[in-house]
Amino acid sequence: MPPESLLARYAVPRGASDELIGADGQPTRAAREVLAALDRLGAHELRVRKRLSDDIFRDAGVTFAVYGEGKGVERIFPFDPVPRIVTAAEWARLERGLLQRVEALDRFLDDIYGAQRILQEKRVPRDLLAASRGWVKAVAGIRPPGGTRIHIAGIDLIRSPDGECRVLEDNVRTPSGVSYVLENRMVMKRVYPQLFRKTHVRTVEEYPARLREALESVAPADASGRPRTVLLTPGPYNSAYFEHSFLARRMGIELVQGSDLFVHRDRVYVKTTQGPQRVHVIYRRIDDAFLDPEAFRKDSMLGVPGLVRAWAGGHVTLANAIGNGIADDKAVYPFVPEMIRFYLGEEPVLPQVDTYICARDADRAYVLEHLHELVVKSVDEAGGYGMLMGPQASGKERQAFAAKIRANPRGFIAQPLVQLSTCPTLVGADLQPRRVDLRPYVVGGADRWVLPGGLTRVALRKGSYVVNSSQGGGSKDTWVLASSAAGGESVG
Repeated sequence: MPPESLLARYAVPRGASDELIGADGQPTRAAREVLAALDRLGAHELRVRKRLSDDIFRDAGVTFAVYGEGKGVERIFPFDPVPRIVTAAEWARLERGLLQRVEALDRFLDDIYGAQRILQEKRVPRDLLAASRGWVKAVAGIRPPGGTRIHIAGIDLIRSPDGECRVLEDNVRTPSGVSYVLENRMVMKRVYPQLFRKTHVRTVEEYPARLREALESVAPADASGRPRTVLLTPGPYNSAYFEHSFLARRMGIELVQGSDLFVHRDRVYVKTTQGPQRVHVIYRRIDDAFLDPEAFRKDSMLGVPGLVRAWAGGHVTLANAIGNGIADDKAVYPFVPEMIRFYLGEEPVLPQVDTYICARDADRAYVLEHLHELVVKSVDEAGGYGMLMGPQASGKERQAFAAKIRANPRGFIAQPLVQLSTCPTLVGADLQPRRVDLRPYVVGGADRWVLPGGLTRVALRKGSYVVNSSQGGGSKDTWVLASSAAGGESVG
């Protein structure tokens, strides 16, 4: 590699694997053309284009809010110009594993709110589910229109040092981030068109149309004509409001708040200038507890009174279904491989990370003794909150967390610290390794479909393992290579 190369001083952290650089220190075959194109641009031109991409995001309002920084405080989601590349062969395997996993999770949810066969056969502990904050008793016995409970899933993947992609956690309540996938691609096309010239990349632009089709396919049986679909948002102060408005616009559906809807005779209606109009499908971005003040929090001003009655009666589809949070519980995560075996009669395609459940005496004792080696997570938190990075924490921090575990064992799980894979990332005038994960999105209705790519999140701070935007992370465009020119996009 020539000394002027941006990768001349690139060194993968010990014990980690890299997405674009092989064990011999050279670019992988899939990444060769892309990294050569970046080298031809040079550091100065890359920084110019990075500033241009930031301007595009700012002008388009591609932002997120971080709670605790005050209302109206918006940040641009940091974007890195070096794409993450996934080969067609690897993606085919990931796709199979994702479809398998989401199917098993959907059947699990249908079962535990119905016959509870998996509990009766003691394949999953009943007391573990009963103690979960994600368990919604009011959902028991209710089967949603179309039978689907997981309409949108975001499954977080990491690559361990052995090169294996593993599931880190499941997000089947109201997964966020897909708008950044679409915007990242748009920016790459505008700012770095030369990177597409010799690389056929599968398109991501069909996601909004695919999602709308999937939701319409599971509309209530009494829907006549084309079902009316709306996106229900908590409002402009929500951290993901940009995404809500972006998706509604791209899907060609109305963006509504709770005050725009009402229930009459167990049917949902939206207020319009032409009078009330029946709503058949609600893509809701509001948590269960705030959806309906009649059924849940009586002080909620965000939801719609009577919405649960309409859903239970089969007169409106809610995406995702109420009660899915139990499948996001990190203490339930260790049992997903068993769910796959139980419901599908198959072995899991995708492995996951070894997990200690602190509610178990033996696991808790091990965790407390090995806090300096483990990552401890709150079972209900997300976004990098409620977590202890044991190897990087101080003795005082570990002692404080040990007290939390003893006080509430059911509230925590622990996992070994996995050396996340790295990806070349523009830092100043150099490309440096930064750790990444991947959140692919699975859309479900009458059929299931996996968006080819997903949100690659990157830990921009040197040495950090935390990729969440709220904790200083950014994102990359994820390129799934087409097996041939057909089905890909080549931008000149």
